[in-house]
Amino acid sequence: MMPQPIRKTRNPEQTRSDLLSAAYIEILESGFQAASLERILANTSVSKGALYHHFSTKRDLGLAVIQEVIAPQLATRWFAPFTEHDDPLASLQRILEEKINTADESVIRYGCPLNNLIQEMSPLDEGFRRGLQQILDRWVEVMATALADGQIARKVRADVEPEEVALFIVAAIEGCVGLGKNAQSVEAYQRCLRQLQLYVKSLAA
Repeated sequence: MMPQPIRKTRNPEQTRSDLLSAAYIEILESGFQAASLERILANTSVSKGALYHHFSTKRDLGLAVIQEVIAPQLATRWFAPFTEHDDPLASLQRILEEKINTADESVIRYGCPLNNLIQEMSPLDEGFRRGLQQILDRWVEVMATALADGQIARKVRADVEPEEVALFIVAAIEGCVGLGKNAQSVEAYQRCLRQLQLYVKSLAA
């Protein structure tokens, strides 16, 4: 009796995860409009049929990358540290210092995936604009809440307007990335963040 061929069991969750990871890299490197589904499939073991089973269109895949890859990345890197300490300014300084110390050519080459998509897709697609705005709103909300809690703990100056300052800091962070990317200079990116550190220091009570 001939042995039966081994049939691999499909794992839908892993397939979806693989597609999102490959799509994220492709969008980061090429932008959404120039992103190639063929290259995404070539970087996974997923068939075209499986791709369309999970995502009806390239647009659906892009929106999923925003919600399931970019948003969680931002939450890990920028939101979580504020829950670990009672001093939001110290937490923010540590994040900025880490960004300065770990800055390399990839930051300058690729920039911020969130900001890249804002620049490319927000003027063109309302669904993209809303999804990206939700992330920005959440970022400002988390930082503003941390600053307000810092005021209660007397770590942050009482005259600071948490929401306004949070909005400015988010804009400054994204601006530093854009500045460094356009100048193709890690040093310019680092210098910009160091000036932001001085501003954050001035918020202390």
